[in-house]
Amino acid sequence: MPLHTCDFDYQLPEDLIAQTPVQRRDQSRLLVYHRDTKAREHRVFADIVEYLRAGDVLVVNDTRVIPARLLGNKLDTGGKMEFLLLKRIEGDSWQALAKPARRAQPGTRFVFGDNDLIAEVITAGDDGLRTVRFTYDGRFEEALDRVGVMPLPPYIHQRLADRERYQTVYAQHQGSAAAPTAGLHFTPELLETLQRRGVKLARVLLHVGLGTFRPVAVDDIRQHKMHSEYYSVTPEAAAVINAARAGGGRVVAVGTTSARVLETVSTPDGVVHSGQGDTNIFIYPGYAFKAVDALVTNFHLPHSTLLMMISALAGREEMLAVYREAVELHYRFFSFGDAMLIL
Repeated sequence: MPLHTCDFDYQLPEDLIAQTPVQRRDQSRLLVYHRDTKAREHRVFADIVEYLRAGDVLVVNDTRVIPARLLGNKLDTGGKMEFLLLKRIEGDSWQALAKPARRAQPGTRFVFGDNDLIAEVITAGDDGLRTVRFTYDGRFEEALDRVGVMPLPPYIHQRLADRERYQTVYAQHQGSAAAPTAGLHFTPELLETLQRRGVKLARVLLHVGLGTFRPVAVDDIRQHKMHSEYYSVTPEAAAVINAARAGGGRVVAVGTTSARVLETVSTPDGVVHSGQGDTNIFIYPGYAFKAVDALVTNFHLPHSTLLMMISALAGREEMLAVYREAVELHYRFFSFGDAMLIL
């Protein structure tokens, strides 16, 4: 039986879209949903320590957001151009989203900053996707840091005063075009408390790109094609996760990106393997999770693949009912919003 994109809709007042993060990361609200009883609890995020137990493993995505939004001009005419860097292909070549795409034809060149970066379009794809190659003096990362802008989602209209508030406290490997926002609620102190209580911590990597935030533009969700994103799981992380499972602990994914990595590298019986590569896994209702037992997540956009994923874990009607309650109780939504723990 097909599922339609409109089956994942809900009404959200615009004033519930969080424009800024809360002052203290772990003081956002936390809606706890118990799948076995369908019970809901309303707490603050720091209370997550009461729901995780010794032997559980918390799996986090330690990607780091780069200032991936580039605003510049066409080299010959001065026409304005915006690139959103999505994925490093090789060396100085990147997959990027061009806007307006019609100006970014193969062979055209664009300049950013005071000649800090010059980009040449190499190939043109569908939906504004382009392959671009950069030239610069010195190190690419330093040039990008000078001219790039943090790629906040379009529904956030306020300027971010501190770039680090769009990074998790454990962010390490640069390469994401968006933050794995479920992890924004953790503080070093909260992680330390959990580990002191016997909760293990495992780091995986998924560089967030178009696959995570591209909207679903088809009616039958089975026809939606996910763009691939780079992932990596070290042997050490796989060993920690598998040991927790073997000991009766739960695998708690922090965010849909961590969940996608785990489901990409696990066997049907839930054993996680190390490795790296690209994943375009699309999880929607009907999918049977192999490795993920619980999920920490934010509240997602209507019609999004992220809402479809949590519906696969906890049920579409149940999640839509939870979202309606969250709206009634004025939870804050999306990237800088509140969190949910699905047990």
